[in-house]
Amino acid sequence: MKIEIGIDDADREAIAGDLSRLLADSYTLYLKTHNFHWNVTGPLFNTLHTMFETQYTELAAAVDEIAERIRALGVKAPGSYKEFATLAAVKEAVGGESAEEMIRSLVIGQETVVRTARGAFAAAERANDEPTADLLTQRMQIHEKNAWMLRSMLDD
Repeated sequence: MKIEIGIDDADREAIAGDLSRLLADSYTLYLKTHNFHWNVTGPLFNTLHTMFETQYTELAAAVDEIAERIRALGVKAPGSYKEFATLAAVKEAVGGESAEEMIRSLVIGQETVVRTARGAFAAAERANDEPTADLLTQRMQIHEKNAWMLRSMLDD
């Protein structure tokens, strides 16, 4: 059945492509954050363990919301590690990171997701796709705040 939501097919495809990259970055950041939650050690264990849990829990809900927006646009959402690896700019954890390295890596990941979301605005605005623009705005606000909170835990 043809989708008639006031956004032409080419724009829906372009927006969904941008959202697919956001989904891949968000899922990769979710996995990294959950990994760090499990594996953090040191004097800040409890603080970081709790912070990482808050962040990965929020990301778990976010990936569902992003994927559902892609589907509402009539496009298949990526959902495999292979697809995410191709689309994501967020780098996976390598393993063995210290608590400080985890924090630094997550700052970079949070900021990467912000840039991906910001880059998706052009297609959404061009198509007057307010629901996607709203989603992108919310994601940027959350990730900018998370990056700030993580950076605040570093000495430099």
